[in-house]
Amino acid sequence: MHLNDSKIRNLKPAAKPFKVSDSHGLYLLVNPTGSRAWYLKYRFNKKESRIALGAYPQVSLADARQQRDTIRKMLAQNINPAQQRAAEKSVACPEKCFRTVALAWHKTNKKWSADYADRILTSMENHIFPAIGHRSVTSLRAKDFTALLRVIEDKGFLEVASRTRQRICNIMRYAVQQGLTENNPAMHLEGATAAPDTSHRPALPAEHLPELLARIDGYQQGRELTRLAVLLTLHLFIRSSELRFARWSEIDFRNKIWTIPATRETIAKVRFSDRGAKMKTPHLVPLSRQAIAILKKIQEISGHHELVFPGDHNPFRPMSENTINRALRLMGYDTKTEVCGHGFRTMACSALAESELWSRDAVERQMSHQERNNVRAAYVHKAKHLEARKAMMQWWSDYLDACREGYTAPYLYALSTAPSDQLAAAKSEIIRLQAQLAALTPDSGGRMQQERQGNVRRQTIRTR
Repeated sequence: MHLNDSKIRNLKPAAKPFKVSDSHGLYLLVNPTGSRAWYLKYRFNKKESRIALGAYPQVSLADARQQRDTIRKMLAQNINPAQQRAAEKSVACPEKCFRTVALAWHKTNKKWSADYADRILTSMENHIFPAIGHRSVTSLRAKDFTALLRVIEDKGFLEVASRTRQRICNIMRYAVQQGLTENNPAMHLEGATAAPDTSHRPALPAEHLPELLARIDGYQQGRELTRLAVLLTLHLFIRSSELRFARWSEIDFRNKIWTIPATRETIAKVRFSDRGAKMKTPHLVPLSRQAIAILKKIQEISGHHELVFPGDHNPFRPMSENTINRALRLMGYDTKTEVCGHGFRTMACSALAESELWSRDAVERQMSHQERNNVRAAYVHKAKHLEARKAMMQWWSDYLDACREGYTAPYLYALSTAPSDQLAAAKSEIIRLQAQLAALTPDSGGRMQQERQGNVRRQTIRTR
């Protein structure tokens, strides 16, 4: 039945709320307290929803019907009335608009580089603002964020979805801290996105080092500068951007140290060219005799330029980010499954760890890895282990030279380069352990023998 003012006034409250319909989804909800409110029931995207139109008698029957008709026109144009209302509220209270809050949050991150800040902003413009940028932070719910993330996931961008979730949570936390909303519904999004694929960079086993070195030495498919860049990367195991954007001014030949700065001067129209050391603090790279010799050869080619590795066509721009991997492919390697430039870091780290000559702190510091424990990070950063790292880098270059003659396991090479008194003690220990091993009977599969040999090896190395 259609309502009129007389019928509405005569409605009596009951023990429970009840609805009285008018037409086209409009109804009046009568509460036990006697209060009355208008609602409109509608369907959008095949889902039933309702929207509040205001309390009676402040909103009259005529006003409620007018709002109903306006909303029905919006539905006919495929406009979600709930989102439209949120947008109108955001205009009325612009400081609570999600886009405004997100931009304010973005400005608070003073430690970001200009390039990184631009990438974050571009990501928000592409993936967040079109969906919820117009909404008030007070109106957003977890389901709104989940719907947004599903769209990104459906495109196959799992890593983007994961990072977008983190940014939304940080923005909403900022909104709470600024008193713009009472709670952060994005806190409940943990697990809402699929875990991104974690693919480790391929690296060769140490047994393949002799072949790799031979292929690098025989590389003639490209520039000599490219060959030297690959060889230097193997000796120093630094990151691609640390190498590509290097300046001659960073290299101290006298003290045999390369200081990679926290940031570098941006090169126009070159992505990420402001990148220095990844941990945003200067990173010291001790230079072995072999690394110095390689750099001297490079200096003959590019020493008159600012960049150590200038591009082939424009010396004021660095070599391409794909140069190292392209060279490895020309050498016959599959850079997706066998080895890539970044994989040199894994190879060096594994060999240094297997040698058992160096502390974990020294290796981690030279790898320029981030220490999660803040107290430990402060200590390690202060200590730097520079003298140990100088010896370590020289040992690694010497080990590579030894592998040119044939493969030697890192732990055996470590034994052969140990001081004579330690080496004699180690040899005595080997003889004693081998005698014990000879008295043991291996099982049918030989697994016991292999395990005991492994124990002998570990005990032998510990004698150093």
